[in-house]
Amino acid sequence: MSVLLKRAVQEVKMLEKMITPGDKVEMTASEKVILPDGTEGTSRYMTIVTDVSEDNILEIAMPMEKTKLVLLPVDGEYHVCFFTNAGMYTGTVKIVDRQKRESTYVLIAELISELTKSQRREYYRLNCVIEMVTKQIGENEAQTVGKNLGHLVSQEAFSKGVIVDISGGGLRFVSKQQFEPGTYLYLKFSLPIENEEREFSLAAKVVTSGRVGKQPGEYENRVKFLYLENTVREEIIKYIFDEERKNRKNGKR
Repeated sequence: MSVLLKRAVQEVKMLEKMITPGDKVEMTASEKVILPDGTEGTSRYMTIVTDVSEDNILEIAMPMEKTKLVLLPVDGEYHVCFFTNAGMYTGTVKIVDRQKRESTYVLIAELISELTKSQRREYYRLNCVIEMVTKQIGENEAQTVGKNLGHLVSQEAFSKGVIVDISGGGLRFVSKQQFEPGTYLYLKFSLPIENEEREFSLAAKVVTSGRVGKQPGEYENRVKFLYLENTVREEIIKYIFDEERKNRKNGKR
């Protein structure tokens, strides 16, 4: 086997070790591109890897927007984030072709940069509309909630909120109350997991909080989970992936 062929085989094996079929990938245009419908391609698209082949070539399921395929242009370059079991990898790909594999339309993408593993844990965020209740608490109470002893914290003075996106690391919600960054919160909500409503009582810390556009009395709050057990985090991630799978099946983005 020639040296060049050995090197090519090694590169494919390395790529396959990092990226595998089924991994989720988020694609963002490197620069504004004109899509076939005449609009500029500035949106982010979530899809999945369907195959990894030779010469840094990946097959990626063509993303969907509502019920329509998004025909990303050939020669377009995209920043990509791969969400894998080993963490998140980032890089740049170039679309070299669009093909049909049985009933699936795929993008043929060439990896044109090295993959870089994120030094911090990243989680895919799912857009959603989920009712919740929350209340401001102190750090000691947050630790109590984190030990699954939330019943020892007063169950009074909760206020309503709506979760608008959620990940394995935190969530974003809209409420009538604004919170200072660094504030500790007690969150209570439920998610349907394996056909059962799973209730969550979690501690969180406010990262940002600000007014929603020009709407008076509505605030958007982003929080990160605290003291979260791995089993609980995996339940949330399972819910997210199951919902994303359902959305793709139903033609939703």
